[in-house]
Amino acid sequence: MNQWESAAAATWNRHLSALVSSTPWAQRQELLAVNPARRLQRRRAARRSDRAIPRVRLEALFIGAGHALRERLLWRLLYETAARAEEALTLDVDDPDMEFRRARVISKGGAVEYVHWATGTARLLPRLIKGRTGGPLFLADRRAPAAGSRVPAAADVCPITGRGRLSYPRAEYLFKQASADLDPHGQDWTLHQLRHSALQHLAEAGRSAPELQVKSLHAHLASLGRYVQLDEQTSARITAEEDPAARRRFR
Repeated sequence: MNQWESAAAATWNRHLSALVSSTPWAQRQELLAVNPARRLQRRRAARRSDRAIPRVRLEALFIGAGHALRERLLWRLLYETAARAEEALTLDVDDPDMEFRRARVISKGGAVEYVHWATGTARLLPRLIKGRTGGPLFLADRRAPAAGSRVPAAADVCPITGRGRLSYPRAEYLFKQASADLDPHGQDWTLHQLRHSALQHLAEAGRSAPELQVKSLHAHLASLGRYVQLDEQTSARITAEEDPAARRRFR
């Protein structure tokens, strides 16, 4: 874990979790006598309160003439579906259901579920597919290697163009490059912030935590607490409206 000593808390915690989860297996195989993570602790990650990207800046990304169709579709898809980037990047050409504006994905934990998009994504999808009948929906810029240790699985290669599936690191890099001039903090945005922004904007529009859970495919309702936090004025209004002594208006 020394190589992650100076990394962000989230990065440290992710690698620590991987170490902790693999330790029981290694001990059953008699590869380890003791738990190597016994003295390591998770770190508390500092959360920024402004992780949601403003709608105006999102539109600048979605309709930017300087951005490729592939990127504009991926970004809009992630925002409109509130899906995880990994879920979107594993989609194949035959996965989208154009009629019902949905696609079946393998969500976190291995469950098979549906994500739903709106008009913006529906307009761009046919342009990206262009008659393709198989292979990854989002393709890399180059042809996949045909030999060597980096040869991808057949399912990750377009049978027409020979290009491989767009990787998460590459998609993340392109998004950071595109958003560099729009982020007022100068830290660039991440693909995950599109998901966060979608849920934050839905919460601000009055959507409940159970509705957000259905939309985002979160396994636990408690994970959505950050999106539905309301202020003190909300508490006062609810109290006043539910006061038994208040005059009731009949509708």
